[in-house]
Amino acid sequence: MFTSPGPELVQLGPFVLRWYGLLIACAVLIGLNLSSWLAQQRKLENGLISDLLPLLVLFSVIGARIYYVSFEWRNYSGNWLRAFAVWEGGIAIHGALLAGTITLILFCRWRRQSFWTVLDVLVPSIALGQAIGRWGNFFNSEAFGVPTDLPWKLFIPFASRPPLYATSDYFHPTFLYESLWNLALFIGLMLLFRLGMRRPSALPAGALSCLYLVGYSLGRVWIEGLRIDPLCIGALPPACEGGIRIAQLMSGVLAAVGGFGLWWLYGRKKNLPDPGLKAQAEPSS
Repeated sequence: MFTSPGPELVQLGPFVLRWYGLLIACAVLIGLNLSSWLAQQRKLENGLISDLLPLLVLFSVIGARIYYVSFEWRNYSGNWLRAFAVWEGGIAIHGALLAGTITLILFCRWRRQSFWTVLDVLVPSIALGQAIGRWGNFFNSEAFGVPTDLPWKLFIPFASRPPLYATSDYFHPTFLYESLWNLALFIGLMLLFRLGMRRPSALPAGALSCLYLVGYSLGRVWIEGLRIDPLCIGALPPACEGGIRIAQLMSGVLAAVGGFGLWWLYGRKKNLPDPGLKAQAEPSS
């Protein structure tokens, strides 16, 4: 059984250190070091990741928050200043992925780098960062699933429960499911990265990124089906009855994009179009 100790780690006067912020900071620091090492293995420009990561983190967090608040505006319209309180939770990974992709494209155009090559060294860190960051949901008592009595059940305080489940004490720890899924995805990506170093032809540029899209999205589709606080179109949580769960829709789209990319690379045996390069010549066959 899991029980959150609360969102605050320590408070010294007006200074409050929250678990959510600490976990994000740890994920960024680990991601910087891991991605920098992977970039060295791929012979990328020295300092490239150090220059990229602050921009990528900043705009990804902004994008994740805008995405979340846009679909949950009913909870912020009465006090719009709360939309800036990122430390309270409420960011969406799909918003981060969209904003991060745009940021990376612009950065690669500026630095004349291959978008897919840079993204391939980032996706293992993204998966590991998601595995770490999901524990922020645990400390905030959010992003949990339907009621359950399984041995690994999660206790949710009364104040954090939707009215429909006010009499239920224990819920599916969907944060744990997604954290473990992302950890397994990270391990798989790292093993494939090593394979690509030994046999470059087995893992062309973009393959690792496409595998991340497919792997993460497939896990998110079924985990999202358990959650009782989804972002919805045409309905309201917790059940989204008659509507669409946004994360499932986006995951389906991203899985299709990743699957198409893999077919393009291995089925048609062609390079992926590179949005980071203004012009890319097609290799002769």
